[in-house]
Amino acid sequence: MSDAVPAHQTTETKSRSRATVVAESEGVPSRPRPISAKVRRAIQAMVRGNAKTITDAAAGAGLSREHLSRELSKPHIAEFLHQGVKRSLAVVSARAGAVKVELLDSDNAMVRDRASSFVLGLAGIKPDSAPMATSEQSAGGA
Repeated sequence: MSDAVPAHQTTETKSRSRATVVAESEGVPSRPRPISAKVRRAIQAMVRGNAKTITDAAAGAGLSREHLSRELSKPHIAEFLHQGVKRSLAVVSARAGAVKVELLDSDNAMVRDRASSFVLGLAGIKPDSAPMATSEQSAGGA
């Protein structure tokens, strides 16, 4: 038996590496790019609200502000930050929904109206945006 690689395997290998190159050129890495523990710590502090600025997050994680800013400009790190924010919002959205439901029973009529309009808007029910004609508008208003 020969140690030579069959032609069909060579072609498949070439096409896979070409696909990898295309994927990477489109911003889709073939494997996750590493994010250092310090950068992850800084991002977590920002997402949780423990750090109000990049400077605070960098200091808390033991990084310089400049380094963290450079890291945050990298696409894979920006995506990690974005995913963290989305997860955080998913958790607190349940609380926000509960608050809106409680506001529907408020003693204040304006609060009830705004809460009900918001909830109806989420359900896709919205009032007409066309203004109603009033006697002043129909009279030609001077």
